[in-house]
Amino acid sequence: DEDLGRRELWEKNLELVTIHNLEASMGLHSYDLSMNHMGDMTTEEILQSLAMTRVPLGFKGQTAEFVDSSGALVPDSLDWRDKGYVTSVKNQGACGACWAFTAVGSLEGQLMKTTGKLVDLSPQNLVDCSSSYGNKGCNGGWITKAFQYVIDNGIDSESYYPYKAVQGQCRFDPSQRVANCTKYYYVSQGDEEALKQAVANIGPISVAIDATRPKFVFYRSGVYNDPSCTKKVNHGVLVVGYGAIAGQDFWLVKN
Repeated sequence: DEDLGRRELWEKNLELVTIHNLEASMGLHSYDLSMNHMGDMTTEEILQSLAMTRVPLGFKGQTAEFVDSSGALVPDSLDWRDKGYVTSVKNQGACGACWAFTAVGSLEGQLMKTTGKLVDLSPQNLVDCSSSYGNKGCNGGWITKAFQYVIDNGIDSESYYPYKAVQGQCRFDPSQRVANCTKYYYVSQGDEEALKQAVANIGPISVAIDATRPKFVFYRSGVYNDPSCTKKVNHGVLVVGYGAIAGQDFWLVKN
């Protein structure tokens, strides 16, 4: 029976959250959890909507590797929200379009940097229109291929081309485009100093993380740090800053 199965999932996850928070109150974890709308979903259902970012194996196309100016002074902490570079957090729904959301997030920051205007760009534009680049709409995609689509076509605004959480007919209108892109850079994988330099000098940066850990989807507050996290990245998010709390460095991430 579907309802009974959902109830059991909810109770199992509630136990996970409760025990974790009890341990956190004893100083064993640096973050808290809370139940949310994913509490009665199976791991497969959660991953279907979350863990859908593909990672390119090689550097190809109109790209270059970001070279950090190591030793250059960057601030100890930074939050691009304070500078007006970050739009509101969106809900991607049951559509594996995280790759599109993180791509538009970094473009929104660069648009603000060059024009002084913060505009919500359209992830739906990418979901519907970049299949010929190898993206799979709600079934996942590559952040780099999203950028390549925008390099070739530009992108419409969210207000003109709103998010539907399902893949549909491409309705991109070049006359309505509000942003372009000329090139994108790779930050060396796993090089946190280079990422810090990029965030400080360029703006919000698209990254991919491992979202398959059971506690990730119930995160509420604190510094998320799961020792079981792997380097098999599958979920696109946006780094909008960094800092340290109680001696623990953290990345500020828009999910």
